[in-house]
Amino acid sequence: MKNPLSVVLGAASLSLSACAAPAAYERQSDEAQIAGIGDIAEGQAEVSGQPLVIDPWTGRSSREVRRLDETLNALIVFDPSVLEAPQVPGTLLEGRTVLIKDNIETREWATTAGSLALTENVTGRDATLVANLRENGGLVLGKTNLSEWANFRSTNSSSGWSAVGGQTRNPHAIDRNPCGSSSGSCAAVAAGFAWAAIGTETDGSITCPASVNGVVGFKPTVGMVSRTHVIPISASQDTAGPMARSVEDAALLLSAIAGSDPLDPATQDANSHAVNFADGIEKSSLDGVRIGVVRGRDGGFQPLGQLYEQALSDLRRAGAVLVDIEYSPSQELGQNEYTVLLYEFQRDIGRYLQGSPADIPARSLKDLIDFNAVHALSEMRWFGQEIFEMALETTDEDAYSRALATSRTLARQEGIDRLLAENEVAFLIAPTRGPAWNIDLVLGDNFTGGIGIGSLAAVAGYPHLTVPMGHVEGLPVGLSFIGAQWDDRAILHAGAAYERARSVAIPAPGFSPWEPWGATDSD
Repeated sequence: MKNPLSVVLGAASLSLSACAAPAAYERQSDEAQIAGIGDIAEGQAEVSGQPLVIDPWTGRSSREVRRLDETLNALIVFDPSVLEAPQVPGTLLEGRTVLIKDNIETREWATTAGSLALTENVTGRDATLVANLRENGGLVLGKTNLSEWANFRSTNSSSGWSAVGGQTRNPHAIDRNPCGSSSGSCAAVAAGFAWAAIGTETDGSITCPASVNGVVGFKPTVGMVSRTHVIPISASQDTAGPMARSVEDAALLLSAIAGSDPLDPATQDANSHAVNFADGIEKSSLDGVRIGVVRGRDGGFQPLGQLYEQALSDLRRAGAVLVDIEYSPSQELGQNEYTVLLYEFQRDIGRYLQGSPADIPARSLKDLIDFNAVHALSEMRWFGQEIFEMALETTDEDAYSRALATSRTLARQEGIDRLLAENEVAFLIAPTRGPAWNIDLVLGDNFTGGIGIGSLAAVAGYPHLTVPMGHVEGLPVGLSFIGAQWDDRAILHAGAAYERARSVAIPAPGFSPWEPWGATDSD
C-alpha cells in the first residue's frame, strides 16, 4: 500500500497581469504556445456557436482556452461571458479573471469535488471567499478540475483525476502529473487560462501543484481565509489560497479573499492580519534578512540539489544571510496528523452534505461509500476508497484529541517555532518537491525526487509559499518559504524579492509529451 501520507500531500478541504512578468520568466507568445501543441491539436474542430471573447488579463481568447483544455482537462466549467459584463472601477482586482477549484461553492454552478455524487450540488450560494472576491472586483471565470474529494479517497490515487473532470495534465509535459489536489487550478494558471486561480490545501495541495506546474502558490495561515461553504477535510488544517504567475499577483489575490467570517471561528483574528499584501511588495528586500536553509530535503536527487544551491547563491547576492539547518520531521508527526485528518473528515463531511440545500443522493460518508460501490465502473475503475472506509471507522474522540495536541506540538513549538527561534532566522526555505512524475492511473502517484518540509507548515497551520526555482529538463520545481503564524505578508514579500533575484529561467509550457529540455532531432 502507498504511504497514506503521500496521499495526504494531495489533500485539501479546505500571474498574468497588466504588469510584465519577471525578466527571468521566459514566456512564449500565445501563438507559439498554441503552435506547440502540434499533432495533439491537429484536426480538432473549432468550437462552434460560442462567441469569441478575449481575456484582457491573459490575452487568451475563449476559443484558445477551450482548444487547449481539450488536452489539459484543467477546467470543469468555463464561462468567458463574464468578461462582457460592465466592471465597477476602483476595486482591488479591477476585473481580473479568477478560476475556482470545484470544492469551493459558487452560486452559478454545481460544486462537485470531482464526484458524480455531487453533480447536482447547485447550492445557489457563494463561499465567503468567493463573495469577497466578487466584492473586490474579481471575475469568476469558471471552476477547475481537481483530485476527486481533494485526493482524500484512496491510498493509490492518481493526482488530478476525478470522475467528473477526468485526468488533468501538466502543461509543461502532458504525459506528466500536475500533482494534487489543486491540479486544475495550477495547470490552468500555467497555461494562461485566467489571471489567477484559487486552490485549497490540507497538506501540499496548493504548494505541490504550484511547484510542478511552474507557478506561484501560497498556503496562508489557517484562519486567514474563510472555509465557509468549502467541502471539508480537516478543520484544523484546511485553507484556500491563491495560485498566480507572480508573487505580487498571489499577494493581491490573497488581499481580495482574506478576512474574518463569523461562520468560521478559525478566522476570528483574520481581520487583524488581513492587509493589502501586495502593498510595497515591489520594493521588498532581503538585505540582511536571516534565512534558515533546511538541508537534506532534496531526496538525494542531484539536479534538484543543484538548483537549490543556485537559489541560495541568488539569495546571497540579494543580501540575505543564510543559516544552515538540519531537520527531518518525525514519523510521529505524520502518524498523528493522519489520525486527525481521518477523524475530522468523518465528523465534518456529513455536516457539509446534510447542510447542502441541493437535491443530492448522499448525506453522510456512508452514503458516499455506498454511492461509489453502486457506481464502481465510473468512480472506482482506477482506484478505490480505502481512506473513506478508514475514516468511517475513526470515531475515537479521545484518541483524536491526543493526536491533535501531539501533532500541533511537534509542528509548532518543537518544529517551526523552535527552528526559527534557535537559529534566529525570519523564515525557513527548502526545495518544495521534485519534478512531475509520469501519469499512471494503474499504479497511482510516484512522489519521488525531493520531499520538502511542507507537511510541517500544513500541520502547524502556518504560511507556506512556493516560487518557481528552475527546472529539471523542462520540468519545473519550486522553492518553499515557510514562516510563523500570521507572517503571511513577510513571507510573500520575501518570495517576491527572491523572484526578482532569481537567475534561472523558467520554461513556458510546451503542451506536448516530455522530452529533454532543448533537445533537437539531431541530439
